[in-house]
Amino acid sequence: MKASNPLVTEAVSKQIERLNRLGWYHSIELPDGSVIEGLQTVSQMKRRVAQFDLPDRMDGLRVLDIGAWDGWFTFEMERRGASVTAIDLFRNPRFEEARTILGSKAEYLKMGVYDLDPKRVGQFDIVLFLGVLYHLKHPLLGLEKVCSVAKGLVCVESFVSDHGTDPNGPPTMEFYENTELCGQFDNWVGPNTSCLLAFCRTAGFVNVELKSVIDQRAHIQCDRQWRERPGSATAPILIDVENATSRDSSFQTSEDPYVSLWFKTTQPVQRGLIRGQFGDFAASAVSVHSTGGDGWHAVFKLPPGLASGWTPVSLRLDDSQESNRITIGIDVSEDERRERSSAATADDIEPPVIEILADGYTWERNIIQMRPGAAMSLWVRNLPEGMQTSDIQVRINGTDFPSSYVSAPIDGLTQVNVLLPNDFPDEKLVVSVVNGQRVSASREAAAKEISAS
Repeated sequence: MKASNPLVTEAVSKQIERLNRLGWYHSIELPDGSVIEGLQTVSQMKRRVAQFDLPDRMDGLRVLDIGAWDGWFTFEMERRGASVTAIDLFRNPRFEEARTILGSKAEYLKMGVYDLDPKRVGQFDIVLFLGVLYHLKHPLLGLEKVCSVAKGLVCVESFVSDHGTDPNGPPTMEFYENTELCGQFDNWVGPNTSCLLAFCRTAGFVNVELKSVIDQRAHIQCDRQWRERPGSATAPILIDVENATSRDSSFQTSEDPYVSLWFKTTQPVQRGLIRGQFGDFAASAVSVHSTGGDGWHAVFKLPPGLASGWTPVSLRLDDSQESNRITIGIDVSEDERRERSSAATADDIEPPVIEILADGYTWERNIIQMRPGAAMSLWVRNLPEGMQTSDIQVRINGTDFPSSYVSAPIDGLTQVNVLLPNDFPDEKLVVSVVNGQRVSASREAAAKEISAS
């Protein structure tokens, strides 16, 4: 099927004429065994739904049917035992008629894809997103909205501009400004199969799998959870989690944030085998590179649909156990963050303890090389999780300097870095860490002058 093809447009026009005569797009099976005839036969729709790994019984599961139209897929999921919510841009009287005849209890909402929000409709075990994406001007945004309300399996069916012959080839998409595709003004985009797969991965899904391409309709199955269980290999050590843009541990979901994870492992690392976990949702790494030795840096899209509050983050490799967890703030206000910080630094909490003091470049302990860009690294016990640079100061010879980096606690120790002025006058440095009203006991270090040459 190609855009601006008169033969295709003529064939679609004949289908629309038949649809207008029938009135129904979906054929509907009635309790007495008869069938309301629609443009799509029951066997055609059963074939569509059979492309996905959907269970025969869905008792106890919530299902969302997006773009339900006359409702065959809604009623089929309900027949399998699911509690179903159906949405569409308008309240289709044929859906209402079929729901009454079938005695359906499906919830029916007038709502578009862009309106999907877990705060409004909750989250669903299974989501059907069939025959909708190519009707969207903003297909990737639409998929992100779908992702935000899913917590399990998502079935995506869409027109594609190829026949699935090269699903790993260059991703491309056609845009139809007017009625180029099938003579219909609401057909906006035609991604090729590779592009549709890339859209699903970029939207935040994992385990994105092409099930089939039939008559230029691609069927793609996606997940919000990892299917594989953790392996037995040694877990990586998660060093830090930070906003890839602001370099702190706070994230605003409205900003489409990406997350940097710094970790150590002696296991082989490949991008496709890194399993990120953000609260209840899985995430795939979009990039990974070595930082030297056993250190690694991976970047993830923050998964859509995370609830506001404090979310644990971890990762594992394909065959490893899960790492330690570090908590980040999702849509947390500054007041909430300060309240958490204050609770963690109350007077009855043990004061910080400097366990290690070292040069920030040479790692030589208790000797700081004074040169342009001089830095000090401290490893501190009793600093709460979730601290940011604004929460920690380093007091040197009575003057408080802002910290430049604060890690998450690892085995009870938090790394705190501080940059020193070029003209620091003293040879002996008396150092303590300040966290709110709590101040550590001081440690001493020698300032070693380094010549400019």
